[in-house]
Amino acid sequence: MANSNPITLDLNFQNKTQAIASYLIKGKDAVVLIESGPGSTLSALTAALAQAALSPRDITHVLLTHIHLDHAGAAGWLSRQGAEIYVHPNGAAHLLNPEKLIASATRIYGDRMEALWGEFLPVEQSRLKVPEDAQEISLGNLRFLPINTPGHADHHYAYLFEDLCFSGDVGGVRIPGFPYLRAPMPPPELHFGKWRESLKRLQSLKFKRIAPTHFGIYDDANWHLQTLQKNLDAVEAWLETTMPHHPPIEELREEFTQWMDAQAREEALSPSAVEAFRLANPLGMSADGLARYWKKFRTPEK
Repeated sequence: MANSNPITLDLNFQNKTQAIASYLIKGKDAVVLIESGPGSTLSALTAALAQAALSPRDITHVLLTHIHLDHAGAAGWLSRQGAEIYVHPNGAAHLLNPEKLIASATRIYGDRMEALWGEFLPVEQSRLKVPEDAQEISLGNLRFLPINTPGHADHHYAYLFEDLCFSGDVGGVRIPGFPYLRAPMPPPELHFGKWRESLKRLQSLKFKRIAPTHFGIYDDANWHLQTLQKNLDAVEAWLETTMPHHPPIEELREEFTQWMDAQAREEALSPSAVEAFRLANPLGMSADGLARYWKKFRTPEK
């Protein structure tokens, strides 16, 4: 009989463990991945699948939490191996035609695009599935419930599977071994109010375990969500004391990085954990997201 216990596949992003995960679930009639990871980690994904006696062509379905490159970059390639790709309605068009997504990322990453993210192929249209919020996905004997969870991005689903929630980025970033979370807050769709509502909705589902893409499966979901809520509150409070001084973006990035570095020292994070947090959640990008949020929602032009 197939074992439906999820297996954490470490995609060894930038040669670093515990930065990006893909989760493998083998059912009777389906082999499912939660997240494809980026194109740059396909060799690591293939090697991890081989450890489970599988190849990429054995993957029948891929459930993406959202379309950011670290989560969805390899989805097009996997669709060409035969997998069906599930994604939030707001993200579907960008998977079919990723030109705008790639152009936007290229403005940020420049000549590092290929090394960081690899190739981002369009998803085969016949392989793209777009479930609605709370519309059960039935894959053989496996059942998943997509939960619309904006805040980090407006194209974000968390997926409920038995007593486990695959929380993508709306569940924050957490590295095994440390009782500490961070919220990844890139532009352009960061929104604290939406994020809080998403966390309330997840808490109402009362699942016991949680699996953020960055990184691992934890059995203290309620503590995890409560701690992330406190984190969001602290960041917004910091923003409210910082932004009235109108710091230039370079200064804001530096101040935010210093604040996060101080937290890392207080939490006694290991150098390895600090590096995993940095790769999973670049602090400069979160500062950019905070600046955009402040300008768009807290000080909009009249």
